[in-house]
Amino acid sequence: MTVRNPDREAIAHGHITNENIRTKPAVPSWVLKLVMAVTGLLFALFVVGHMAGNLKLYMPAHDGGEALDIYGEFLRSFGEPLLPHGSFLWVVRIVLLAAIVGHIYGAFALTARSKQSRGKFKRTALMGGVDSFATKSMLVTGAVLLLFIIFHILDLTMGVAPVAPEAFVHGEVKANMIATFSRWPVTIFYVLAMVCLFLHLTHGIRLAASDLGITGAKWRQTFLVLAYIIPAVVCIGNIVMPLSIALGWVS
Repeated sequence: MTVRNPDREAIAHGHITNENIRTKPAVPSWVLKLVMAVTGLLFALFVVGHMAGNLKLYMPAHDGGEALDIYGEFLRSFGEPLLPHGSFLWVVRIVLLAAIVGHIYGAFALTARSKQSRGKFKRTALMGGVDSFATKSMLVTGAVLLLFIIFHILDLTMGVAPVAPEAFVHGEVKANMIATFSRWPVTIFYVLAMVCLFLHLTHGIRLAASDLGITGAKWRQTFLVLAYIIPAVVCIGNIVMPLSIALGWVS
């Protein structure tokens, strides 16, 4: 039986074909990995700063106002009179929104390409333990965090009912936190979201080291340590606040 092969020139030179095995993607995978690494580290820095600012919940009132409310007004008025009131926060929100879109697109695109490359073959012999679970659950924890971000914005930023409590008042940050975390279902959701954040950040920071081309032993060891310390600090800090309010320790 004769098999017709249109690529005779390739066969003559010892190749099966000169045609590309895969269609060249519009955005190379290394670009997507770089975007995910940079945006992931940006989110890590943001959540650290966000947590540190919210810890003013425990500071005593001064100058006739709650420390957390004064901090919130500082963020809204930052850059005045050069910038309009609230401009700094909107710049931060736009940057974070663009980063989220890029991060989500990169995650789904790389996952699709990975499945296409492996075909029916699955990954086996992962490292096991927490690292293996964090690796396999990245899309799940990412989806939970996306829902959490949406809920958090509707709850404590925009005060949209019924997500936000009826007592929500724009500008009264501490009172709004106390009102929302006095609801146990909301507090439990925040705690679960922080556990997902820990898993997502831990694996994400470790991946960022590889995607950014950090190969030195000392630098990789540094990233490995930070991959556990930073998420642990953020997770504990963000869990203590809602629980302390829900348990009546802060009022």
